[in-house]
Amino acid sequence: MRRREFISALGGAAAWPLAARAQQGERVRRVGVLLTTAADDPESLARLGAFLQGLQELGWTDGRNVRIEYRWGSGNAERIRKSAAELVALAPDVILANGTSSMGPLQQATHILPVVFVNVSDPVSSGFVASLARPGGNATGFMSVEYSFGGKLLELLKQIAPRLTRAAVIRDPSIPSGSGQLGAIQAVGPFVGVGVSAIDARYADEIERAVTDFARAPNGGLIVPTGTPAIVHRELIITLAARHRLPAVYHYRFYTADGGLASYGDDSIDSFRQAAGYVDRILRGEKPADLPVQAPTKFNLVINLKTARALGLEVPASVLARATEVIE
Repeated sequence: MRRREFISALGGAAAWPLAARAQQGERVRRVGVLLTTAADDPESLARLGAFLQGLQELGWTDGRNVRIEYRWGSGNAERIRKSAAELVALAPDVILANGTSSMGPLQQATHILPVVFVNVSDPVSSGFVASLARPGGNATGFMSVEYSFGGKLLELLKQIAPRLTRAAVIRDPSIPSGSGQLGAIQAVGPFVGVGVSAIDARYADEIERAVTDFARAPNGGLIVPTGTPAIVHRELIITLAARHRLPAVYHYRFYTADGGLASYGDDSIDSFRQAAGYVDRILRGEKPADLPVQAPTKFNLVINLKTARALGLEVPASVLARATEVIE
């Protein structure tokens, strides 16, 4: 199914034109959606589907009483900035923003329009809100994790690959979370006997060169925390890890489902479903400043045993016992 058909089906597009609906006295609200990935990305479509379903359950149907404007960043910083500016120019009633890389451009474009963010790392340290309990500005939403969570990924990698002495963090250097996550992982490194370095994840050729160079020395592994470029280039990253026999751990489940070794993190799709609730409350008159930022309460540990076997690794029973899901 093509993207437009997919969105139309999920949003329940009305049979009557938008203008005809509005003429019947029902006020049509406008919601902007800024997604930093590509329009045909399966993960993005799943997230969007959860959001639209959540809106429908709350009484909002695209084409009837709400009109949704979509913009896609395709992992390109300039395109994300342009898309943010375009959405702000439309003056929607509220904007749904995905990922840390979307929030900087939106903050530059507006301090007035309400913004509900999703999958943002440590929004306080990133400067997006004053505090989790009292956001204080025009933005609130659903955070992914604090920067310190990256240390848990390193610990997991070391448990699965005990010979590991080096780890490279694939991060986006252009956003606060890129440096924040790297610093947190580097702080844990000495305690588990692992030296930590960075691989900048902006362009495919940049990633390929850096991973290939890193793999020349033994006992190395990869850590892939949250970040739009890594999501956009996930197929390449997973392929490189397999080619160079590098154990790698990721934040989101979809990496492991696509062949990654292991992942540990929050549910990226459920947060979009929850975000529909905040969008609904704002459309009904509440202010982002009064809606506390929600932190994830459930984390999923997923292990891909097929990938582990291909790498010659035996996943410890203690790790398997904690796993939410094991892919055979």
